[in-house]
Amino acid sequence: MSKVSGAFKNGKAFIAFITGGDPDLETTKKLILEMQDKGADIIEVGIPFSDPIAEGSVIQEADLRALKGGCTTDKLFDAIKEIKDEVHIPLVFMTYINVIFRYGTEKFMKRCVECGILGVIVPDCPYEEREELAPYCDKENIDLIPLIAPTSKEKIAKIAKSARGFVYVVSSLGVTGVRSNITTDIGAMTKIVKENTDVPCAIGLGIGTPKQAKEMSVYAEGVIVGSAIVKIVAKYGKDSVSYVGEYVKEMKDAII
Repeated sequence: MSKVSGAFKNGKAFIAFITGGDPDLETTKKLILEMQDKGADIIEVGIPFSDPIAEGSVIQEADLRALKGGCTTDKLFDAIKEIKDEVHIPLVFMTYINVIFRYGTEKFMKRCVECGILGVIVPDCPYEEREELAPYCDKENIDLIPLIAPTSKEKIAKIAKSARGFVYVVSSLGVTGVRSNITTDIGAMTKIVKENTDVPCAIGLGIGTPKQAKEMSVYAEGVIVGSAIVKIVAKYGKDSVSYVGEYVKEMKDAII
């Protein structure tokens, strides 16, 4: 069992997302440690990118703030390395394939190891192209965490069989952002995953309230929240750490 999968062994996992470098790298480090302290089981850190095609306006704007503030992939690696010894839960990167290719795939994965990053989520790398990344991930023991969406249909079983870390179940069609209602048949999707792998499932995209988190946790081993957290960071900036911590605790408590 990978360390990422191991984060699910003590009950339902809460997975929190932030955009690296928003509003600045010092706050990113504080947010990671605060979310860990308040019950997050895994933290996804988004690498800011100028063309984040899977993201809604909330995370797009966070990416732009981070980039304008001077955050680069190297600087984000360096910042995470500084707190590596204080982080005791899995950290994973959410990024795009062009970011990895431009950095150099082998170099990128080696730096992940150096900084304590245990997995990568790459939403624009389809199952058919996973071999572009998988050998490099496998060499460094980095989990290449797959996504399945309502449109995956007949591919869900194949994707599940190749999964490492966890299976990211996309709850809704479209880009990231909080939804007032989630109407996808999540149960049917997770049933297929569970028939084909022992790797845990986590549901993300659209979840913003404790009620939604509790409802989604019935179908999976974990829930993922991004835009709702990024909104808090956008509102409070450098003063957001305690507010994010309160929110993470509330969400974690809802799914226990």
